[in-house]
Amino acid sequence: MAKEFYFRGKTIDELNNLSIKDFSKLLKSRQTRLIKRGIKKEEEKFIEKVKKAKQNDFIKTHLRNMPVLPCFIGKKIGVYQGKEFKAIIIQNEMLGHRLGEFTLTRKKTVHSAAGLGATRGSKFVAKK
Repeated sequence: MAKEFYFRGKTIDELNNLSIKDFSKLLKSRQTRLIKRGIKKEEEKFIEKVKKAKQNDFIKTHLRNMPVLPCFIGKKIGVYQGKEFKAIIIQNEMLGHRLGEFTLTRKKTVHSAAGLGATRGSKFVAKK
């Protein structure tokens, strides 16, 4: 039997019934402050879009600063990385974090082999 998920002592159903301002009181101070400042029009549009979307719909967004709300759970959201949209399936443990935390904007550096003359062994190799 699966263990029921609780976020600060509340179940997912209870969190879905809360307003965004009441939910912000359960978050850490940085996310609470973000919501207290006011939700912008783009963020409101995105929240409505997510609420209307079906379970497997792919919702694209540039809002990396948006905190994960209870209505996002189970949805597939494409967060912009600077070049492309990376798909994220929102899970219970992601509540309160920002969307940008789950998509890195920088790639790992990959170096190739050393060039001609870069090492002592390749110093005297013919170039032709």
